[in-house]
Parts: sequence; structure tokens; C-alpha cells
Amino acid sequence: METGPGFCERASCQMRNRVLSHPYASSLARAGVQQQVVEESSQRIALSFSRLGLEGYGGLAEDFPVNVQAQVSEVAGDPLGARPSTFLAPQLSMHQLMLLASVCLSSLPAALSIYQKATGGPAPTPRLQYLLEPLQEVVHTQRGATVTLPCVLRARPPHYQVKWSKVEPAELLESVILVTSGAQHKTYGQLGGRARLRRGHRNDASLTIAGVALEDEGRYRCQLVNGLEDESLSLTLMLDGVVFPYQTSQGRYRFNYFEAKQACEEQDSRLATYQQLYKAWTEGLDWCNAGWILDGTVHYPIINPREPCGGRLLLPGVRTYGAKDKRKDRFDAFCFTSAVRGQVNFLRGHLSFKEAGQACRNQGATIAKVGQLYSAWKFSQLDRCDGGWLADGSVRYPITTPRTRCGGLPDPGVRSFGFPNKEQRTYGTYCFSVK
Repeated sequence: METGPGFCERASCQMRNRVLSHPYASSLARAGVQQQVVEESSQRIALSFSRLGLEGYGGLAEDFPVNVQAQVSEVAGDPLGARPSTFLAPQLSMHQLMLLASVCLSSLPAALSIYQKATGGPAPTPRLQYLLEPLQEVVHTQRGATVTLPCVLRARPPHYQVKWSKVEPAELLESVILVTSGAQHKTYGQLGGRARLRRGHRNDASLTIAGVALEDEGRYRCQLVNGLEDESLSLTLMLDGVVFPYQTSQGRYRFNYFEAKQACEEQDSRLATYQQLYKAWTEGLDWCNAGWILDGTVHYPIINPREPCGGRLLLPGVRTYGAKDKRKDRFDAFCFTSAVRGQVNFLRGHLSFKEAGQACRNQGATIAKVGQLYSAWKFSQLDRCDGGWLADGSVRYPITTPRTRCGGLPDPGVRSFGFPNKEQRTYGTYCFSVK
């Protein structure tokens, strides 16, 4: 209850008087700015600033919100307002807000008005008229499989086309795959050679892709082209697979972006996306060396913080170096592979690298690539305690059931002996044969 001029017992009143009597309020007054308490209660006080003659023009809400709101509980018991920054807009003190309001409002032309930024969510997406919303926006598959991306018409307009395309955000491209008018269709590009319409019924425009490849993963758009009533829906094709770090025999941080991309492809894989790397981190990938991913950024995933990996105080996570110079900067690579239509077998022996390759050829196979070994470990649960040569000259072995005599590490994984001397060291070998 107020007991005299300038005295407030309620915290909301204290807040209001403090704002309205602030030294910068005189600047607002000279600019023709009126200050008004638009809401005052025991829980909250809200103030707004306006200037006569500025009504009728919007559009600056993103740049300059001028309403101030505060929880009364934040200033209760603080009649002198010793903590101004605790009840103003984020990052703005009372001094800064008053000065900003004075300068901005006094410099605006008389035809402008400023509106408070909307507090609601984004405008709802218009309801599809002809296309049915898919039950799931993410479709999972494996390399080599046949997959269908659903796109069904609830009704068919008199004249229309349906266009399927693949969206490539990193390259700012949208590649057309297939266009159909209902009765006929035409395919485009390399992916179009493996794509067709499902045609489950007369309103079915779903896209079927045979022999899914690693590069098929990504976002797809089904667009109904119907003059002014065009509409579309988006689907994401996601491959089940495994991410693995990769470096050269010369040591770490030897790849620029293009070399990293080529190195992954040579090992039956491709550079991982950020989503794939993040998923691998949630599944236990812990690696201290930074590596390239598909969009040209550099990251490294940490489960157990430690001194050589940014220190113990940083939280676990996928740490980032951001975008780097694709030609000049050098890091390792994070590769992604999926299931393969083949089988990886281990051949015992004391073989040099050259002898290992010949032993696989004698079996009608080839020496396995790193990506193929990871695929066999992930999808076929290959578990061997024997180190064996791989095509890149490295020696590795896959463990699905950790045990003391197989490296002693507590988690499953593909262990590495690095790149031993190809002529002087002998091991068994892992061979890959097509089913």
C-alpha cells in the first residue's frame, strides 16, 4: 500500500517508479516518447514506450523490441533497484535499454511504429490439399537394399505433375530424379537409373530406389506441380551404419578435405555427416583427433574428458573447430559405412602384406578394406582376436565381446595395430568375397 508521494510499499510500484524516474526517461520525453504501465500486478509489471504519430507501420519487431517486463519477485526487497540487469530484457541493462529507446525512437520518421516481437510460435504450415502427410518423415534402410519413399495423393487435380528431387544443402543443389504426369514418367541422372514409381494404386506417387548406395542418404522432396496450388512434402532417407575415424600411415592430420573424402571412398565408405557423427558419439565413439566430415567442418567426439583432449573441465560432446579451409587445413577423417553384400573371413598364417593379398586371391576374394571390416563387425558381429592385414596396409581386428586377452579394452570395437612394416612383419589377413 502506498503511504505518500514517491513512496511504494509494493515491489511492482517500486519497479515502476524506478523506470519512470530514471535519468534517461527525460531523453525519452524530449523525443516525444510516452511511457505507460500496461500491466501491473503482484506477480509482474510490464511497461511500454510509444510516440504519437508513429502508428500504422510494422516490421521492426525483430530489430527493436521496446516492451520491458519483469517478475516482481525479482526486485522484491530491493527498493533501491540495486540489480537492474536482473529484470530487463536479456543482455540489456536499464541504462542501455533507455538509451537505445531514446536514440532509436527519436531518429525514426513520423510514419513508423514499433511492435513487440511476437511471443507465439511460427505460423502454422498450410494444410496439404492434395498430398497426404507421411506417417514418418524419416525412412531407415541399409546399403544395397530396396527402399520406398511414400508420397500419396488424397485427390488428383485435373492437370498436374509430381516431381521427385534430392536436396543437397551443402552444395545448394536440388537434383531432379523423376517427373510423372500420372500416366507417364521420366527419370533423370544417375540416381534416376535406380528409381521408379511404386504405383501401388492410381493415386500412388511413391518413389522406389533399388540398390541403395551410401550417397543416396539425405533429404528428398515430393512436389505436386499444379499451377498456383503447388505443394510438397520432404522425407529423409537414413542409412543404418557405423562411423570410424581414419588417418594415413604417415600419422595424424595429413588430409585436406578432398584427400579425406577420397580416402574414405577408397575404404568402401564416405565422409560422415554431422548427424551420423553425433549418433556415433551417443553410441560410444570417443576419439581425441579432429577429423573432416561431409559438409567441410571439423569435429571430434569425446565421451571421457581428459587433458590431451581439451582438458577435464569441458563437458563430453561432439566438439567442433567449425568450417576450415578445404585445401590448406589438414586433419583426419570420419568415415561412414553401411552393410555390404559380401562376407569378411579371416585367414590364419604368418604372412607379409604381399603374401596376404595373394592368399585372399587364392580364395577367390580380395583383401578386405577398412570399411568392409567395420561393416562385418557392425552387421555380422564378426569377432576375432587375431590381427590381420587390410587393403590399406593396416592391421586390425574386430571385437564384439570384449575380453582380457583381446586388448583388454572394456568396449566393443575394431582395434588397430597401426601400419606395420609390410615386408618385415607377418600376420593373418581378412578377405572379402561377394555373396
